[in-house]
Amino acid sequence: MSAAISEPGAEAAETSVAVKKPSGGGLGRYVLIRFLLIIPTIFILTTLVFFLMRITGDPITAALGGRLTKAQLAERVHAAGYDRPILVQYFEYLGDLLKGDFGTAVSDGQPVSSILLNYGAATVELVFYALIVAFILGIPLGMLAAYHRDKAPDAALRVLAILGYATPVFFAGMILKLIFGVFLPVLPVAGRGTTETEYIMSGVVGPTRFYLIDALRIGNFSVLGDVLAHAVLPAIALGVLTAGVFLRLVRTNLIGTLEQQYIDSGRSRGISEYRLVTKHAYRPALIPIITVMGMQIALMLAGAVLTETTFEWKGLGFKLAEYLTARDFVAVQGIVVFLAVIVAVTNFLVDVIAAFIDPRVRY
Repeated sequence: MSAAISEPGAEAAETSVAVKKPSGGGLGRYVLIRFLLIIPTIFILTTLVFFLMRITGDPITAALGGRLTKAQLAERVHAAGYDRPILVQYFEYLGDLLKGDFGTAVSDGQPVSSILLNYGAATVELVFYALIVAFILGIPLGMLAAYHRDKAPDAALRVLAILGYATPVFFAGMILKLIFGVFLPVLPVAGRGTTETEYIMSGVVGPTRFYLIDALRIGNFSVLGDVLAHAVLPAIALGVLTAGVFLRLVRTNLIGTLEQQYIDSGRSRGISEYRLVTKHAYRPALIPIITVMGMQIALMLAGAVLTETTFEWKGLGFKLAEYLTARDFVAVQGIVVFLAVIVAVTNFLVDVIAAFIDPRVRY
């Protein structure tokens, strides 16, 4: 027996949107405002990072102090311009950023922009894999918990969700390495690929540096399999954190949706609870996931530092840990600012998607 369920209030909502469009500007105005807010957000983050990095002094002394004489340090500091007033350095740094110049790492002399180019794709790729894990685990398990509300499966899944987002990423990574690298050695536990894969990737013409894409471009499926195998454990370690959040969000919102009048109307027509959950109630319950996705991606980028270090995944998080150890604050500053820009842009895109899906967000 099939029955169509129409959500009450839909016509009223459409009428409300139609009335507000002429005076409020609608979606276009909302998108424009959100886009313009990116500029002050990035400016504030950049300013905070710059001055926090200078609390301990100039980057040359921080990175090379104790390894050079005072005269050599003074010469290097003067050559880099770090003996000038801090505000002069700050405005010069902003000007360089507008030209795409993030500075030069003190410890190894690499331009920070080349570091971002060479290692940024690895971090973005890892976050992409982790999001897939979060969706695969969080959404179905959240629906299952809502379906078995206040029963044993629901309680077990809620405990699982708490463990998921309460377990430190590095600890989850070490447990996974111990299980699948020692007790059940079926998955690689370090790197983005084997030595052979790395060699093949280094010879790709016009590389995107996303190993998944480059493996597909060259049509080498053995390399593709190796790349995916190396991504499994880091993606799980980073993804379970967000999966726990998604599970609880889906469960809570799905339970709320199941108490709506149009769902009760469906029950009265004989539609099964399973069909109500999987066909009619789950879509409204997914909207909160989209709205919090920007924050979750920011948390994933933060967690990528520990994940990449644990699994020797050569991304920005791995390099950030190296430069922090070396006290190379120029490189650290450039990487953190770049990640802040990614977070700001991601939040903008998520807000736009949420506005397309739920018109109430725009007003």
